[in-house]
Amino acid sequence: MLEQLRALVAQTELTLSEQQLQQCISYVQLLDKWNSAYNLTSVREPSDMLIKHVMDSLVVAPYLHGERFIDVGTGPGLPGVLLAIYYPDKHFILLDSLGKRIRFLNQVKLQLGLNNISPVQCRVEDHHPSVGYDGVISRAFASMTDMLHWCKHLPATDGRFFAMKGAAVQEEIAALPDFVKVIAIQPLQVPTLDAQRHLVELAKT
Repeated sequence: MLEQLRALVAQTELTLSEQQLQQCISYVQLLDKWNSAYNLTSVREPSDMLIKHVMDSLVVAPYLHGERFIDVGTGPGLPGVLLAIYYPDKHFILLDSLGKRIRFLNQVKLQLGLNNISPVQCRVEDHHPSVGYDGVISRAFASMTDMLHWCKHLPATDGRFFAMKGAAVQEEIAALPDFVKVIAIQPLQVPTLDAQRHLVELAKT
């Protein structure tokens, strides 16, 4: 798996140390181990997890700016865990309403030594931080409109929303609420994945 991951990363502009590569592998091994009992992902093969989870999460890393992020509806930690591995100096709140996912993420934090993640069990509308976040990240969480309505209290004054999306991104942008504006739409290339991916960056108006 390490060689497969190394080859995948080599097809991108990303730079990961040996320790970071090993942390990504350890995450996939944990996810695979817990998945049979907890049903955390529909992706069953570790080699597919490297592409559809690890690389699909890591490709957004170059577009994030700021220090404090929240990954809403993180599920088993996607993309938050992988982004925390990539950026050890940034902090990530991993928010999910399901206890089994938070239990898994606490185990990930412990075994991978990821002191820059904080798994939190909570519904997004009930999460009220004392300080707003630099970035609010969502992946496969909800429609962009729903995500923005549920999360509009989360970013700092100059914070951003980062929505990870597939192909039909223009339809969702056309239906956006008027309290946000689109800052950028980044097409993403996930090595060996035959599917369109986009990162939509938005700010409150």
